[in-house]
Amino acid sequence: MAGLSSARSDQPIQVRTPAVRVSAGLVASGWLLRRLWRLVVVTAATPAALGGLVLVVVGVLLWSASPLLLLGAVGVLALLLLVGRLLWPQRWLIWLRLPVRSWWRGWFVYRHRWAAAMDTAGLTTSWRGTLWNPTVLTVTSTLSVDRVRVRMLPGQTVEDYAAVSDRLAQTFGATAVRVHSVPQRPHHVEVCLLTADPLTQVVEPLPIEDQVLTAGLPLALAEDGRTWRLQLVGSHVLVVGATGAGKGSVIWSLLLHLAPLIRSGLVNVWAVDPKGGMELAGGRSLFARFAHGDSDAAAGYEATFAEVLEDAVALMRRRQDRLRGVTRLHQPSTSEPLVVLVVDELAALTGWVTDRTAKKRIEAALGLLLSQGRAVGVVVVGAVQDPRKDVLPMRDLFPTRIALRLNEAEQVNLVLGPGARNRGAQADLIPDSLPGVGYVTVDGSAEPVRVRFSNVTDQDIAQLAAPALQLLPGGAA
Repeated sequence: MAGLSSARSDQPIQVRTPAVRVSAGLVASGWLLRRLWRLVVVTAATPAALGGLVLVVVGVLLWSASPLLLLGAVGVLALLLLVGRLLWPQRWLIWLRLPVRSWWRGWFVYRHRWAAAMDTAGLTTSWRGTLWNPTVLTVTSTLSVDRVRVRMLPGQTVEDYAAVSDRLAQTFGATAVRVHSVPQRPHHVEVCLLTADPLTQVVEPLPIEDQVLTAGLPLALAEDGRTWRLQLVGSHVLVVGATGAGKGSVIWSLLLHLAPLIRSGLVNVWAVDPKGGMELAGGRSLFARFAHGDSDAAAGYEATFAEVLEDAVALMRRRQDRLRGVTRLHQPSTSEPLVVLVVDELAALTGWVTDRTAKKRIEAALGLLLSQGRAVGVVVVGAVQDPRKDVLPMRDLFPTRIALRLNEAEQVNLVLGPGARNRGAQADLIPDSLPGVGYVTVDGSAEPVRVRFSNVTDQDIAQLAAPALQLLPGGAA
């Protein structure tokens, strides 16, 4: 058997493959083919671009046949567009204007300046001598918001984009930028750029609809021009705002759309107004129970509030006995309606009560309702000015939270959850001149939605008047 050689060499082993030299023409041709293929893919995926390409091809064919034929076709097309704009403005907006706007802004606003914007915002990455940029996937525009879907680079997170939202807003000329994660797409991020603010105008009460308990109550207008709906069944709602921020707009918008359901027997509203009834007295005919306190009551001013809450707990437990093993979520009916407990100022029940016995009763009843009530159709809608734990200890039990204008930046995360302000929910910067404007979050989605609730005037409240329900003496029904 031959022995192994004992020769040694200090020279390193050469493992590199020889370089393949390619002509400059071939490289340029490959680059051009890739760009053309990218243009074909994007054009085919964009209805506006595809339609424009078809029009160009048809126009060339008509011109080759006869220039007069092309001019006649252009005139007919312009006439059809004008007629469609006048007769079907909503369809014209959805089918033509918004797709064209999305294509135009996608190419000439975002993709044109995207590389420079990513570099100056610090979102590019250098790897092996090559500068890599996040990729713009789609651009969808409304009349007020551009939604840019982006594929993030490896190692990036949604918080990286939220941290530079101000820079992106300045670069693309947007009023504000909010960053959202994309469900089931962990590598994608959606950058929402506000190009025009429809919430500077007062929002009139939205039309009352049927089946709002399933579709959601249309209470507000979102900044993208869509109607924001509150899913009341199976949820508690917390409304937080400074004095004059518009908490009354939220409550009265809710009552306005619940009024037909109250009259039909599908909903019962129990109202608690610790301000002596000053805020909710105008809607007393809508309430099955109305507790506003009684300064002459021997048991104390707050005893009425504790009594109503304890009655709601008793109702909740009776329903639990009936629904146990039958269903996990109560469905409202005329025989067993949805009970909505509206509390105008929660702090007056949890933080400012002087009677210790009444305070313990109120906190115990309210805690039980918030932790167990929504599954059996007993939901709480509460408004408060101060969201701190020592004022509202059961703050985290509200699945739906609304932050109107707040006094401090720290309060935003207290109300909407950690990181909400970094994602654009700057409720502390809402001006005094925009009452009813706020941000909403719902459990299961960490993305805040900016909305403005409808302005319900005293005249609108008066029109809600219905035959008074029977009220019991002592401030409660």
